[in-house]
Order: sequence, then C-alpha cells, then structure tokens
Amino acid sequence: MANHAEVRDFLISRRANITPRQAGLPDAGNRRVPGLRRGEVATLAGVSVEYYSKLERGAIAGVSASVLDAIARALQLDDAERAHLFHLAHAADGTSAGMRPRRRPSKRWTPRPSLQWVLDRFTAPAIIRNGRMDLLAANHLGRAMHAAVSATAPDGCPNFARFTFLYLDDARDFYPDWDTAADTCVAILHTEAGRDPHDKDLHDLVGELSTRSDAFRRRWSAHNVRAHGAGTKRFHHRDVGDLELAYESVDLVSEPGLSLTLYAAEPASATAHALDLLASWTDARTGARADVRAGMRADMRAGMRADMRAGMRADMRAGADDSTATPVPGGPLRRA
Repeated sequence: MANHAEVRDFLISRRANITPRQAGLPDAGNRRVPGLRRGEVATLAGVSVEYYSKLERGAIAGVSASVLDAIARALQLDDAERAHLFHLAHAADGTSAGMRPRRRPSKRWTPRPSLQWVLDRFTAPAIIRNGRMDLLAANHLGRAMHAAVSATAPDGCPNFARFTFLYLDDARDFYPDWDTAADTCVAILHTEAGRDPHDKDLHDLVGELSTRSDAFRRRWSAHNVRAHGAGTKRFHHRDVGDLELAYESVDLVSEPGLSLTLYAAEPASATAHALDLLASWTDARTGARADVRAGMRADMRAGMRADMRAGMRADMRAGADDSTATPVPGGPLRRA
C-alpha cells in the first residue's frame, strides 16, 4: 500500500469523475480518457501542468495547504475526499523509502474498565471499532445486534470487512442494502489507508480481501472515500427481523483512531419494538448466565466448607484416638 501509488490513483480517479461541463470548461469534443485532462486541472488549480503532473505521480510530500486546497476545489472534492487528500500529503511527509517506518502488527486493543462501564450504561446498541473495521467492544445490545458478525470470528476479533466480503450469504442476509454497506466499508478502509498507509494489519487485510473477493477488488480500485458520521442503516436480525436504525459515530478523543457508534430506532416504531424484544432476551440470557455463575460459586464455597468441616472432624477423631494410647517401653504406643 505505497503512498505514492495511493496518491496517484486517488487523483486520477477524482479527475476522471469531473466532466469539463461540471468544471465550467468548454467541451473540446472527443477525449481519449474520461473526465478532465491534467492541464485543465492545473489551470483550475492555478499551478503549472508540470507541477500538477508531478503531484499526480505521487510526489505530494511538502505541498502547501493552499495548493492542496486549490486542487481540492479544482477536482470538486467533498469534505471526506478533501480530508483524504490532506491525510495522504501528511503521510507522505518524511516517509521516503529510506525513512519509512517499519510495518508492525497492531496489538489487540481492549477497552479499559471505565470505558466498558460507559458502554454498558447505554440502553441502545453501542459499539467501538477502528479504521480497519475491527469490532473491538460493545455493550450487551450491541453484541446481540451484531451476533452474526461475531460468529465469524469465535476465537479472534470480528471484522466488518471480512464479514461483508468473505461471508456473502450471511452478510447479504444481515445487510438488506448489501451494495451500500459494501461501498461504505471499502470507503472507510480507503480513508484509513490515507491516514495511516503503513498499518501492517490494514495492509494485510486489504491484500487478503483483494485476493479472495472480486467485489472488494472492484470497489478498492475506485478509490472512493467517505466520512461515516451519521445516517440510517437497515439490518435483518435472525431473531427479531428487520431493523431500520439511525446511527451517530463520534471519534474517541481518549483513544485516537477509534470511533463510538450509537444506534437508535424511531420511537414507537416496529424497529423500536424489535429492539426492546432483543434487549429483553439479551437481559434474560445475561441474567441466566449470571445466576449459573453465582450458583457455581455458591456450590464451590459450600463444597469447600464441607471439605473443611470433614477435615476438622477427621483431625478431631485422630486427636481423640491418640489421647487414649499408652506408651510401651522400647516399643510403639499401645492402645489402652
């Protein structure tokens, strides 16, 4: 996931999306490639063709914010695309081949207890994920809602991207709008790649999905990025049926790179009733497990107390037997 290649492919793909008419330029007739020419982008951005061509080849390190803004305006980038361009530029600064940091696998993150307490206080589904789409933490209802995702990684960390592209039958059942979910998933991964192009786990994930999924590979080559802040999603839960949920995602200031997503249903809607039903089942199962654990602990304590009492009685009997023995000169004790 070289930064130069990412810069080049992103700029070329954005340039191809803008027609001369959209850019306010005269259409010069037949074109060999879709979208704007490099020279047209350079003119709109107020830079030379040579300079823009250099940027499009990936040499974006050290470019000023004003030039990046001019290119963003020329290419009519939205907020997410503009942020991605700046992330690519920042990642390129000081990361030549000789200075590039080594890729290292990320350590498995677990929430500190106080953060899990906060999650558990939410009555709506709540999850925490990173930019690689790993599902890192959730409250009880969040786990119940995403049970299909977690089931694909019983001994590891569930990942929304793997679920979406490598478990197609389950994913298409869980996401009624699978194409939209798939587009969003890849756009989030592309955004993360611009933010941290040397993340080994992300590099490995993209390689795995590109090798195993044509649907992922096609979407990855489009270089779309997206801010995943708020909106509405549809799900199909195997136990309670269809869910239409509003969501809000916020970055965790105390945990850079992680985001908290909260889901909510329209009050008094069918989805709200379904969530209430799922919550009651989840609470019942959680309570039953707690009762079982409490019973096991009580049984263990009772068993330990019984063992202690039996041991004490055995010691007392042994002591009583010893007290009735009489010594025999030159021999062992003899019972009286």
